[in-house]
Amino acid sequence: MRMDVCAVLLGMAVSGSSLLAQSSAPVQYVNTTEMNQPQDVHMPVPLWPGGAPGALGKAETDVPTVAVYLPAANPTHTAVVIAPGGGYHDLAMDHEGLQVAQWLNAHGVAALVLKYRLGPVYHQPVEMEDAQRAVRYARSHAAAMDVQPNHIGMWGFSAGGHLAAITGTKFDGGNASANDPIDRVSSRPDFLVLAYPVISMEDGITHSGSQKNLLGDDLTPAVKSAFSADEQVTAQTPPTFIFSTTDDAVVPVMNSVRMYEALVKSGVPVEMHIYRRGRHGLGLAQADPEVSGWPDLLYHWMHENGWAQ
Repeated sequence: MRMDVCAVLLGMAVSGSSLLAQSSAPVQYVNTTEMNQPQDVHMPVPLWPGGAPGALGKAETDVPTVAVYLPAANPTHTAVVIAPGGGYHDLAMDHEGLQVAQWLNAHGVAALVLKYRLGPVYHQPVEMEDAQRAVRYARSHAAAMDVQPNHIGMWGFSAGGHLAAITGTKFDGGNASANDPIDRVSSRPDFLVLAYPVISMEDGITHSGSQKNLLGDDLTPAVKSAFSADEQVTAQTPPTFIFSTTDDAVVPVMNSVRMYEALVKSGVPVEMHIYRRGRHGLGLAQADPEVSGWPDLLYHWMHENGWAQ
């Protein structure tokens, strides 16, 4: 299906059989290939138009959203939900959000940049619920985006990598009897991309700021375990690509190693690339010649799996 993605679709009237027509929120599309200043064309869509569950107000920080970017063509009919990092306190929406959406669009993949709620105001499981809703949103709007509902991945950076990993280990198949059609579909990503991710909530290996902002004062061993993604991996965890650097001084590389080990033990297809050098928060690392090749490795992995042209 070739859509006219130059226009922004607001409350578009479509046939009753369309998932877009059934959705509780209109989809807003941006064609990044035709934007002169894409950083000025964010058009976030609230994930819950009537207000997010557990919201403490109506400010921008209380409203989780996605901004949808479509490529000129999507031959593999793939979409990726992007979770920027920021220690569960901030969001790196440019180099771990918009730039990533543009990279995906350049490779013929649709992108949804997620703005999720943050600590210290919001703690678990709110952030995970926002991410699960974003995956459901992408899946329920798959037909409208020219995407296959089983070609929806999630890509997270740093704390956003933790959010992606937790979403890939804590999911459900949806509630078929839900009034909201978005809630009827699965929250499981079909693949994961984890870039220098926080994985464990265990003291001594976790990123302490992410731990505090996500868990608040509920730092019992049981809660730490429940939100350590490596401890939640099963055979149903999606295929995963991991990128990290050995000398990351913010998030210890052992987070990535632990996730890799857990995935291998559970028989989940996984590919990991650990570079010797590279600071934390590199994003696509376009300005770092030692690490700038990592997106090419990711593209190869996605292409080999049928998720990129």
